[in-house]
Amino acid sequence: MAPPHRTPPWGISDQRSRTAGPTRRSLLAGVAALGALGAAGCSRVATASGEEGGDLLDRLRAQGVARLGIAGEIPFGYIDKNGELTGEAPELAKVIFKRLGVDRVQPVPTEFGSLIPGLASQQFDVVAAGMYINPDRCQQVIFSDPDYQMLDAYIVRKGNPLGLRDYKDVVEKKAKFATGTGYAEIAYAVEHGYKEDDILIVPDQVAGLNAVESGRVDVFAGTALTVREVVKKSSKAEATEAFAPLVDGKPHVDGGGFAFRPDETNLRDAFNVELQKLKKSGELLRILKPFGFTENEMTDLTAKELCGG
Repeated sequence: MAPPHRTPPWGISDQRSRTAGPTRRSLLAGVAALGALGAAGCSRVATASGEEGGDLLDRLRAQGVARLGIAGEIPFGYIDKNGELTGEAPELAKVIFKRLGVDRVQPVPTEFGSLIPGLASQQFDVVAAGMYINPDRCQQVIFSDPDYQMLDAYIVRKGNPLGLRDYKDVVEKKAKFATGTGYAEIAYAVEHGYKEDDILIVPDQVAGLNAVESGRVDVFAGTALTVREVVKKSSKAEATEAFAPLVDGKPHVDGGGFAFRPDETNLRDAFNVELQKLKKSGELLRILKPFGFTENEMTDLTAKELCGG
């Protein structure tokens, strides 16, 4: 389903510190109302045993709850205005863990950059934040197969006056370019010849939209899904058609999934079995569709492919 892909130059951090709604900071502030829940979620869990493949799944079944690391990012994983955990990754996790015999999931909100360190330090059991799978991260955690794939798109002023449709256009037309903190789009722009020092880095899609609307930049690059969601109410900006960025001259497609500690292969493998069932039945799309995902975001990519192996 996905076009050919190659791994981008991950000397620059991968994307997935992105939002299509309120900023990560405001969303994290909103979870303060959870009080004791947040405090309980931040407690450390027991370390993995010496059992081959780990025994975390058995312990989660006994506990009846799995702790999910989230980054307060719409539509990937966040606390809604009613104080409820939702997003594409948490909703999918609820279904899969239920099938695995774990009745509940509990959010542990943190900054996106703290997700992998938090997982390693036992603050939660799994990262459920739609995290992009890339070789650098695959050296630190193990991933489920991706539950979605993602192309890029731009926020531009209405009518797209500069005719910006890909990174080549941005470079050739000397457009003022912006993207988000830690986004994969930084690497894609640099690969096409855009000077990294000339890129305006903003916190998220909302800030990117504001930069385009105010004329500070000509274009903001993000994921197709979040870009098309954030411009819906704008009278000054629009989203371009989705496209696959070129990496080493070939189209590249990103994919996001769940991250586990390296020694918990039993849990990861059991999770993958249920994920594949959901893909085959079409239930995966039904779970993700309320968050803006379409058939175009469904994928047969594997974690092994995205890890570079």
